Amino acid sequence: MSEAAAPPMTSNRPYLLRAMHEWIVDNGMTPYLLVDAAAEGLQVPSSAVKDGRVVLNIASRAVANLQLGNRDVSFMARFAGVSHTVVVPLAAVLAVYAQETGQGMGLPPDEGEVAPPQDPGAGPAAGPEPPKRGGHLRIIK
Repeated sequence: MSEAAAPPMTSNRPYLLRAMHEWIVDNGMTPYLLVDAAAEGLQVPSSAVKDGRVVLNIASRAVANLQLGNRDVSFMARFAGVSHTVVVPLAAVLAVYAQETGQGMGLPPDEGEVAPPQDPGAGPAAGPEPPKRGGHLRIIK
């Protein structure tokens, strides 16, 4: 019996994001997103960008019309007292975590996503790769 190729599956990122959001909210914590500010399609006020990243509070008391969709996260929020529509493509979400504890999850890249190009000097001749540290999230205030 020959094996047929399995049909491609959709991304698991939106499901992981929704599950982590629900877990954080169910525990009475404040869900935050860590977002890559260089991502294509990101709509946030430029004043929210710090060091190429954006940290967004997505608690129900901080946003309106929160939509955790399969392609993006969207909501209305106030920045410096001015209401803005925020759109975050799921590929831009680096992590979702509880602001109070830092507990959460870094979202893995989709299997179809291409890894960022390596630094030209980081090839095999550059020596062994340094040991990897365990993941951690830092609360930015």
